[in-house]
Amino acid sequence: MVYESVDQIDFAVSDCPAMPLQGRVVMATPAHYDVQYVINPHMAGHVGNVDRVRARRQWETLRDAYRALGMEVHSTQGVEKLYDMVFAANAAAAFLSPDGKSPGVIMSRMATASRYDESVHYERFFRELGYDVLHLPEGLTFEGGADAVWHPGRRLIWGGYGQRTDRATHDAISAMLDVPVIPIRLDDEAFYHLDTCLCALDERTALICPAALRPEDIAMIHRLFERIIEVPETEGRERLACNAHCPDGRHVLLQKGCPHTTQKLQDAGFEPIEIDIGEFLKAGAAVYCMKLTTW
Repeated sequence: MVYESVDQIDFAVSDCPAMPLQGRVVMATPAHYDVQYVINPHMAGHVGNVDRVRARRQWETLRDAYRALGMEVHSTQGVEKLYDMVFAANAAAAFLSPDGKSPGVIMSRMATASRYDESVHYERFFRELGYDVLHLPEGLTFEGGADAVWHPGRRLIWGGYGQRTDRATHDAISAMLDVPVIPIRLDDEAFYHLDTCLCALDERTALICPAALRPEDIAMIHRLFERIIEVPETEGRERLACNAHCPDGRHVLLQKGCPHTTQKLQDAGFEPIEIDIGEFLKAGAAVYCMKLTTW
């Protein structure tokens, strides 16, 4: 159920069971967001340089954009000294039981000590929402939905590893959820989660930053997506253009200031919605990092 090369892929996307798109968004308030250490290259030079008032306005703009698209938004309070808790995509990987009745999450186990305690607060929040809560075997690191991206509308996961998430984590996830996983190795520290270089827009289309991916992994992406939109390296690396989100197969929320990516999306029939969340770029995050989509 874990496929590591294009030669191993013996199925079509249409062979994977269908499932509904995620309709809920989980966000954490940015009251305590800051850059107080450097755990990825984007943070360098930004320690103590966050405008919290502006960050709050940008967070609210993104939240309101989801509401305008008909998404159900649930927010939890950020916690003092957990500066990165605002990046809810890292909190867990959401899943839906095969019968479509029981939503749940697999909790993250962060790779950096500064983020360990986030999971305690998120787990309490998910239990209050009524989700089934699962945990990985001891010793595995995993940074949630940022490294476990569902293929839109299908029971198939694209998994990132090599920077924050262990390769063996995807074997465990495949077994826990009885779902195929395509692991993608991340070698570039600037693209430290899969959601920084791969954005699944709809069942047929993926947005990728080829400069961040190995040729063999690009081949697997081409094998299972009919249409690939390539992001220029500058926009992918400096503006995190791939850290976008298409919640409905039509609208694409992405960081403002990515003109080439925006034009390519329009040419492909999507409706880009540019949102300035520049204060969060200082921590190496754009739209996708800011939320966890669930059922």
